[in-house]
Amino acid sequence: MLFNSLQFMIFFPVITGLFYLLPHRYRWALLLIASCVFYMAFIPVYILILIVTILIDYTAGILIAQATNKKKKKWLLIMSIISTCLVLFIFKYYNFFIANYNYVVTFLDWNYSVNTLKIILPIGLSFHTFQSLSYVIEVYRGKQKSEKHFGIYSLYVMFYPQLVAGPIERPQNLLHQFREKHIFDFNNVSNGLKQMAWGFFMKLVVADRAAIYVNAVYNNPEQHNGLTYIVATIFFAFQIYCDFAGYSNIAIGSAKVMGFKLMQNFDRPYFSKSIAEFWKRWHISLSTWFRDYLYISLGGNRVSKTRCYFNLFITFLVSGLWHGANWTYIIWGALNGFYLIAGIFIKSFFHRIRLPLEQRLITRLISIIVTFLITCIAWVFFRANSLENAFDIFSKMLNPHGKLFIPTGADVVAPIYAVFAIILLLIVEIKHEYFNNIFSVFNNKSETVRLFAYAGLIAVILFFGVFDGGQFIYFQF
Repeated sequence: MLFNSLQFMIFFPVITGLFYLLPHRYRWALLLIASCVFYMAFIPVYILILIVTILIDYTAGILIAQATNKKKKKWLLIMSIISTCLVLFIFKYYNFFIANYNYVVTFLDWNYSVNTLKIILPIGLSFHTFQSLSYVIEVYRGKQKSEKHFGIYSLYVMFYPQLVAGPIERPQNLLHQFREKHIFDFNNVSNGLKQMAWGFFMKLVVADRAAIYVNAVYNNPEQHNGLTYIVATIFFAFQIYCDFAGYSNIAIGSAKVMGFKLMQNFDRPYFSKSIAEFWKRWHISLSTWFRDYLYISLGGNRVSKTRCYFNLFITFLVSGLWHGANWTYIIWGALNGFYLIAGIFIKSFFHRIRLPLEQRLITRLISIIVTFLITCIAWVFFRANSLENAFDIFSKMLNPHGKLFIPTGADVVAPIYAVFAIILLLIVEIKHEYFNNIFSVFNNKSETVRLFAYAGLIAVILFFGVFDGGQFIYFQF
């Protein structure tokens, strides 16, 4: 079920209303049933895959907690990780590895090709797999008690607001909330609805408007010049940000309406002054997952500098593969790893230079612009349909001549609306970043001001939004 669908507009208030009407002891069951219905709205049979991963890690958590031998605990953890990741591998990566294997054997003229599988990737598989793994790892580390209640654990993995595209929660933050009694709180409901409204603005007005232009350009690579690709790539930077941050805001807001607190997933990443800062602000739940469970497990920064750089690079390489079974994602991850390592050297060099305050302000602005631009370079690999397509785009960008592509027909206003939406987004985010709270106008003491603010945001969404049920980009991961 998509957040931007008529189904959800009915589903959400009904489930929320029932949640507050039911006695506390039945609420977990309501949310679990609702989460099953939410997930089965895509491909019903795939809920069986979700149940398999839940059974594996639920059982592993109990066995690890009961084991007294450290070696046995470690083997149980390894078996749990392998079993859970095997499901992910079969559905997401098997065909990718087989396709590359077949390419190699064909190139070597060997007659040992293997057939690929005709399967569809279950929606959000990587997200709930990582959430399930975080539980088992935390139980193994002794930071989380094993959950004996199968229904509560299932709800932890399947909680519908963040089931399909996160935030990827940790058990310490979410599990205990399902046992707590949530009393109707007007402030929670009000703030949650405001955050949802802002999420719908980001998705429907910014992301989906920008997507019209981006898709027209990137899906027809031979028809466009370098200037058009530069504009389309900048549009894509805002499309992917608003698509995913919009989803996160709707997820966090809808949970907040029921009194649940999910972790922040985005923190205005395009105001970052370095790639290191960017990854502290972008998809926070995933970047911290890789930091805590992969980077630190590899040794983190407690090793030699060379090994530390290797750990960083491997972490981002795996992060790229997590995003998709395609060489474009792997190169995207590797490029960000390179950026991060290069940034460490650059920071070390410039740290010795003392600048007057005025130059520091200019340097800060330049750093933000440079970080955004090199991020856009990496986004080309993320969005391109193939590596060949990506390199062709770069070659055209190096010679940005010709006229800018302007859509015709019904899509002619799409880039105009997108620019308007991006400017509005930046105004609000600048205000939030440097001056005041993003929702201050909604919290104004004057009821008239608040009503005009609500009406204005809703009017912008209804007038400029795209209501074609477009899927969220991160659903494919």
